[in-house]
Amino acid sequence: MSSQQRPRDRAKTRKEILDAAWDLVSEEGAEVSLARIAATVGISRQSIYLHFGSRGGLLVALVRRADERFEIRERMQAALSVPDPGRRLDRVVTVWIEFVLLIRPVAVDLIRLRATDADAREAWEDRMDELRDWLLVFVKTLRRDDALAPEWSLKEAADFLWAVSSVQLFGLFVDDCGWSERRATTVLRRTLAGALLGS
Repeated sequence: MSSQQRPRDRAKTRKEILDAAWDLVSEEGAEVSLARIAATVGISRQSIYLHFGSRGGLLVALVRRADERFEIRERMQAALSVPDPGRRLDRVVTVWIEFVLLIRPVAVDLIRLRATDADAREAWEDRMDELRDWLLVFVKTLRRDDALAPEWSLKEAADFLWAVSSVQLFGLFVDDCGWSERRATTVLRRTLAGALLGS
């Protein structure tokens, strides 16, 4: 095997491991064993350690792979380029909620485990830290365009947007209150626009 083939094979195997792990975690929860993931992909458990270093490394790579797989960065960047601030906010919220619907099975389990499982906590916080940073950048565009309601600081506006559009709150509406996903999305979009945008 040539040295050029090895990196391609390694990248392919890495994606195969992550995609198989995503499917297993979606179906069985984040406590699924590395041995089970390895068997699904047809590799040894040691190969997973070689790729990711630890279970925590696998979980962090897993949630980062979801960003890549579902093109959240590209979609958010496109939303950020919408000229009208109100439509920009609506597009950001819509893109994020569409992503929430895709990641919910895995996200809910990471959230459930994070109090007792350091690996799950690390994976979840890794993604949420980046999201909060990105939302701060977004909120700054509203302030730049004089569209952010004056009572908000940039940090508080970004925190509010992050909390109100969270996987947890969406789950309360859909799972606990019995709302449809469409209804929950509509209400969240309207609520965030009313709260964040100046008159």
